[in-house]
Amino acid sequence: MTPDQILTEPLLERIRGRAAHYDRENAFFTEDLEELAAAGYLKIFVPASDGGLGLGLAAAAQLQRKLATAAPATALAVNMHLVWTGVAHVLAARGDSSLDFVLQEAAQGEIFAFGNSEAGNDSVLFDSRTVATPHADGSYSFTGRKIFTSLSPAWTRLGIFGKDNWARAGEGELVHGFISRDTAGYEILDDWDTLGMRASQSNTTVLDGAVVPADRIFRKLPVGPNADPLIFAIFACFETLLAAVYTGLGERALELGVDAVKRRTSFKNDGRSYAQDPDIRWKVAEAAMAMDALYPRLAELSRDVDGLADHGGQWFPKLVGLKVQATETARTVVDLAIRVSGGSSYFRGTELERLYRDVLAGMFHPSDDESAHNTVANAWLGPLETPEQRPR
Repeated sequence: MTPDQILTEPLLERIRGRAAHYDRENAFFTEDLEELAAAGYLKIFVPASDGGLGLGLAAAAQLQRKLATAAPATALAVNMHLVWTGVAHVLAARGDSSLDFVLQEAAQGEIFAFGNSEAGNDSVLFDSRTVATPHADGSYSFTGRKIFTSLSPAWTRLGIFGKDNWARAGEGELVHGFISRDTAGYEILDDWDTLGMRASQSNTTVLDGAVVPADRIFRKLPVGPNADPLIFAIFACFETLLAAVYTGLGERALELGVDAVKRRTSFKNDGRSYAQDPDIRWKVAEAAMAMDALYPRLAELSRDVDGLADHGGQWFPKLVGLKVQATETARTVVDLAIRVSGGSSYFRGTELERLYRDVLAGMFHPSDDESAHNTVANAWLGPLETPEQRPR
């Protein structure tokens, strides 16, 4: 199936038509999710032999970009399910079957979400403030606090991780697993009342001894950066699909800005369209050129993941660089679109006003601007010298 057959124009228009309501009421995108599930959208990465669409990351990124033009918050939340199924797909393509059960359960209608982010944990995947306590039967209980848990009202499987402080001779070990909706020992707080991306309902999840059975523990990794394929797969899917959402958001903002410029007229210039104003034209051109630089980079990098390209030590710089470029470009384009659209975009409830709030969430997703620049600098220049290495 092509993206146009999956995300039809009538479906996109219905989703776009609900976005303002979800944002205004701070409500979950229940109807959107039901329609997307019925269209097979949650099975993008599930093999066709199991009833899925059997697509790769490049196609998923194209679809997420398209969905985000209608409802960024819906696309952002759906991302979390697609990241997990995408990770399973990327691992399987590289001969790792450890998350095949994710694709199998997604084929049966289960909805996956991420419960990894923690307040104050700038190590992201390389350390955890959540405590993972081992038990004799191979299970672990998890106690900690996870933030930005998108899909909170709907997930049936939540991926979590924490640190077993006693493992590896006291150096600690990061333990990854999944809990189910009926697992005891967790609470979802009703605390999602944000500036933008309100429909995602990314509530805080408090883990209080939630037990992951041994057969749902799928990775145990050392603390700190490592070359495990799981880390690559998460970065590849998370950063690429995140970039796709913000690319779609920027694309929509440019469309709205162009429409506004063509519609607005200038009193001082005898009622001519603002499309004839050189200063306005420059701003529209600036936004268009910024977006034109983003589309091919998103497409190329997602195709490289599908094609098992070997970028060696440049993989992570490329992935985090794409995320930063997409989120920052989208912010720039939304700002330019508002500037050329005039004061009407300042009013509550207009689509550009909503996009202006939604796009700000991009700065909070990992990898953040500082971390991404550090990653890229290390790849090109090597790590910073330690005090012992500095010349005396």
